[in-house]
Amino acid sequence: MFRESERGGLSHGFYTLFGLIKILFWGFFIWFAIWPFIQQQALEKERLQVMRQMEESRGSRVITLIHRQESLSILGIPVYHYIDIDDSEAILRAIRLTPDEMPIDLILHTPGGLVLAAEQIAKALKEHRGKVTVFVPHYAMSGGTLIALAADEIVMDKNAVLGPVDPQFVSGQTEVAAASILRVLREKPKDKISDETLMMADQAEKALRQVRNFVFELLRDKMPPEEAQRLADILSQGTWTHDYPIFVDRARNLGLAVQTDMPPVVYKLMSLYPQAQGTKPSVGFIPLPYKEKGASGRM
Repeated sequence: MFRESERGGLSHGFYTLFGLIKILFWGFFIWFAIWPFIQQQALEKERLQVMRQMEESRGSRVITLIHRQESLSILGIPVYHYIDIDDSEAILRAIRLTPDEMPIDLILHTPGGLVLAAEQIAKALKEHRGKVTVFVPHYAMSGGTLIALAADEIVMDKNAVLGPVDPQFVSGQTEVAAASILRVLREKPKDKISDETLMMADQAEKALRQVRNFVFELLRDKMPPEEAQRLADILSQGTWTHDYPIFVDRARNLGLAVQTDMPPVVYKLMSLYPQAQGTKPSVGFIPLPYKEKGASGRM
C-alpha cells in the first residue's frame, strides 16, 4: 500500500500533468483559431507586393475586382462573392485617389452581380481621363462585361470569356431573364397571365431599356452610333443565354477592341486568390514552364 506522502506526490503529479495537457489543448485551440487570419494577412501582403510591381512596370494604378470562393471564417466556410455596393464604393474611392491623367489597370474576374454597382463602376471608369485597361484572365460575365465595356482597351487571355449583360430577375428560387418574361406576354393571352407576371414584365421591359441605353452610352464614342446601338441590342436584349461565352474572336467580330497580350504578372496575381481551403482539388500539374524538345536538355 502507498503511504500518505506517496499518495500526495502522485496526486500532485497527476494534477500537474492534467494542467499541462489543458494548457497545450487551449494553446492548440487558440493557434488553430488565429492561423487562418495569419495566413490571410500574409497572402494580402504578397498580393499588394505584386500589385506594386505591376504599377511600377506600367506606370498605372492597379485595381483588382476578383471574386472567388475564399475561406474567410474561422471554420473555413466558403463565401460566394459577386459585384455589390461595397465593391463599387471601394473602386470609386480608388479612382478618386488616382491622378486624372494616370492610367488605370483593372484586373477583372467575376461572375457578375448587381446592375447598379456595375453601372457605377463602369461610369466612373469611362469618365477617368487617363487610359483605362481591363484585364480578363479567365472570365468577366454579366456585370463584369458591363464594366469591361467602359475600358479604352480590353485585354483577355486567349481562352477567357465575356458574357451577355441582359438583366435577370429572381422568381422564387430561380433566376429568370427579363427577355424571357416579356416573351410570355407575346405568346400567351393576357387573361391567362397572373398579375405577378404582368408586374414583372413591366419591370423587365424597363430594365432591358435601361441596360441597353447604358451600354450604348459606353460604346457610342468607340464606334459609329449605329454599330454601338446594334451591339447594345445584341448584348442586352436576351440574344443568348445569360452564361453564353463570348470568346476573343466573337468579341472582336462584335466590334470590341480586344487584345490578348496578357502580362505574366496578372497570372501571378490571380494565383494569390486561391479557392476555399479544404475543397477537393480537381486539377493538378507541375507548375513549371516546359521547354521545347531539343531546345536545351531533354524533357
